[in-house]
Amino acid sequence: KASVDDFPLCIHLVSNEYEQLSAEALEAGRICANKYMSKTSGKDSFHMRIRVHPYHVTRINKMLSCAGADRLQTGMRGAFGKPNGLVARVNIGQIIFSVRSKDSNKAVVIEALRRCKYKFPGQQKIIISKKWGFTPLSREEYVEARAAGKLRPDGCYVKFVPQKGPLANYFKEAAKN
Repeated sequence: KASVDDFPLCIHLVSNEYEQLSAEALEAGRICANKYMSKTSGKDSFHMRIRVHPYHVTRINKMLSCAGADRLQTGMRGAFGKPNGLVARVNIGQIIFSVRSKDSNKAVVIEALRRCKYKFPGQQKIIISKKWGFTPLSREEYVEARAAGKLRPDGCYVKFVPQKGPLANYFKEAAKN
């Protein structure tokens, strides 16, 4: 597992439409981007996150179209359908995928997300984040805070070291570093 210091670059695939993305489409996009990134830059050179989750259940009211189907069909009477699939509801400007990597892999990540866009309906944009990896800090803020000791790495994220509080907590945090 790569720490927060390893991958400073973060690139997002952002939806430009209000739409529903099926679980199958999200999986196809993940496989496409993951395969391209693994093939070109190596499987340990990036960290990808899917930022939307398919919780919304879509339904279908099946209609028969063969002869003698008029006995079985009721038209729109009792038209509540059977569960058909799962979709993620996506707003305009919502992040679909995020990839963090080294600065040297910038072109590879952009190409992987460009290929991934073809698996989704509608329009998406590829946006290069000004933040350090998946953290909420800009690159300059991150470097300054890390040098000053205000941040502690915590997996692919950081924890802010509190400046106030009991001394026992301070010594406990200092022992972890």
